[in-house]
Amino acid sequence: MTLTDLFNLSLTGRRSAAALEFQGVVYTFGDIDARSNRMAHLLLAKGFTKGDRLCVHLANCVEMIDLFLACVKTGVIFVPVNILYKDRETAHIRTDADPKAFLTQSDAEAWSVEALTQRAERPQITLDGDTPAGIIYTSGTTGTSKGAVLTHGNFAVNAVNIVTSWQIHSSDRFLLALPLFHVHALGNGIHAWLVSGCRTRLLERFEHQKAAAEFLDFAPTLFFGVPTMYVRLLDLNSDVAMRIGAKMRLFVCGSAPLPAQTLEDFRAKYGHTILERYGMSETLMNLGNPYAGERRAGSVGLPFPGVSVKILDPEGRPVADGVEGELYLKGGNLFAGYWRRAEATQASMTADGYFKTGDMGVRAEDGYYTLCGRKSDLIISGGFNIYPREIEEFLQEQPGVEEAAVVGMADRVRGELPVAFYAGSADAKALEEACREHLASFKVPKRFVGIEQLPRNAMGKVQKNLLRNHASFGASKV
Repeated sequence: MTLTDLFNLSLTGRRSAAALEFQGVVYTFGDIDARSNRMAHLLLAKGFTKGDRLCVHLANCVEMIDLFLACVKTGVIFVPVNILYKDRETAHIRTDADPKAFLTQSDAEAWSVEALTQRAERPQITLDGDTPAGIIYTSGTTGTSKGAVLTHGNFAVNAVNIVTSWQIHSSDRFLLALPLFHVHALGNGIHAWLVSGCRTRLLERFEHQKAAAEFLDFAPTLFFGVPTMYVRLLDLNSDVAMRIGAKMRLFVCGSAPLPAQTLEDFRAKYGHTILERYGMSETLMNLGNPYAGERRAGSVGLPFPGVSVKILDPEGRPVADGVEGELYLKGGNLFAGYWRRAEATQASMTADGYFKTGDMGVRAEDGYYTLCGRKSDLIISGGFNIYPREIEEFLQEQPGVEEAAVVGMADRVRGELPVAFYAGSADAKALEEACREHLASFKVPKRFVGIEQLPRNAMGKVQKNLLRNHASFGASKV
C-alpha cells in the first residue's frame, strides 16, 4: 500500500467534506485531490520522474500541501527545508539532495498558477511501500547535515499508529500551527488529517498573541504542539483557557521534552493532561503516553504498535529496569537510511537491525520510558534542533575568534537556549550581528561570552560541562 491508497480514505471517500481552512478559504477533500493532481501533472510536464528530488523552502501554505501530495502521487521525493534557513544553511541541502528544483514562496505560487492548465485526473504511476516519499534533513554532532529517507511505508505505519492510538476521527477539528517543513507537522499533522478526514485549520505560524482568538473561533478538538507553545498558552487567562479546554479532546506535545511542571500547570488551567510522545526524524513516532490510561508527567510513555525498544549500556548489554542506558529502536517506522551516506547508515544501525538513537533513557518496571538526556550536545530550543558544532564553526570563521564552544542553558519558554563562549579579541555585539545575518534566528546564541581560553581535559576535548555551569550562573548577556 502506498500513501495515495491510504489518503484515498479522504481524498476519494470524503470528496465533498470540508477538509482544510487556510486564511479564510475552505477547501474540500475533492479540491485538495484535484489541486494536487494538477500539480502532479505539472511535475511530469517539467520532466520530473520517480526518484527525482523536489526541495521546498516555504512557509505554511496550501501550495506546500499541493506539492507534497503531487510528489506522493508521482514518486518524486519531497524535501522540505526549514523556512528560517539562510543561504549558508540551504547551500549544503541543495548540493546534497541534488534536487531537480528548489522552490521558494514566489516559485510555488507561480507553479500553482501554471498547474491550473493541467488535467485534474490522477496520474497513473506504479509505486510501492518501499518507494521513498521524503528526505528530512537532520544533523549529527559533527554538524554535517544528513538526509533521512522516509518511505511511503514509513509514513503509512506512523499515520495508522497515531490515528488509531489517539482515536483521531473525521469528527475532530484539528488546529495545525506547526511548520510543515518539520517532520512533526508533515509526518504527524498532515498524515493524521488526510487519513482521518478531520476538518483542519492550517495557520501560517503559531503566534501566541493570536492564539486565544484562533482557538475560540475555530473551536478545535485536537492540537499538536511543542513545549514552547504550551508555555505560551499558559499565559492566557483562566476563563479563556477553560473555554478552550471545554471544546478540546486532545492536546499532544513533542519535538522536545515537556517539563513536568508545565504539564501539571496546563492540566490545572485547561482541564486536560497533555499527551507527551517521543519521535525522531529518522523514525517518526516511537513512544507515547496512552490515550486511555495514565499520562505520566516526565515520561514519554510506551512503545507504539510494532515498535521494539531496548536500552543498552555502553558495551551494548541490556540494562535492568530503572537503569539508564541508550535507547535502540526497530520497527516499520524506521527510515530507509541516510541519503547517499551508506557508511553513516551502517554506523547508525546494529547488526540485528536496531537504530541507535543517541538518546539516553530508563524503563520503569511497568513499561513506561523516561528520557534522561542525549549522548550528543544537541540543543532543542522551541522544538527546533540546534547543533552546536555548526554555530561553533561559523564563529571560528569570524575575525578575532580563536576558538568557540556553544552549550545549552535551560529556559522556561523555549526549553533550552544556545550560549556561545569564545576566546579572542572579537567584539560580542559584532558576533551577534554576524550570526543574525547568516544563521536562522533560533540558532543565534542568547549570550556571547568572551573568556581567556576554553576549558579542556588532558585529551584536549572542551569540557562543556564546565561551560554549562558557567552559563547557568548568569554569563554576561550582550
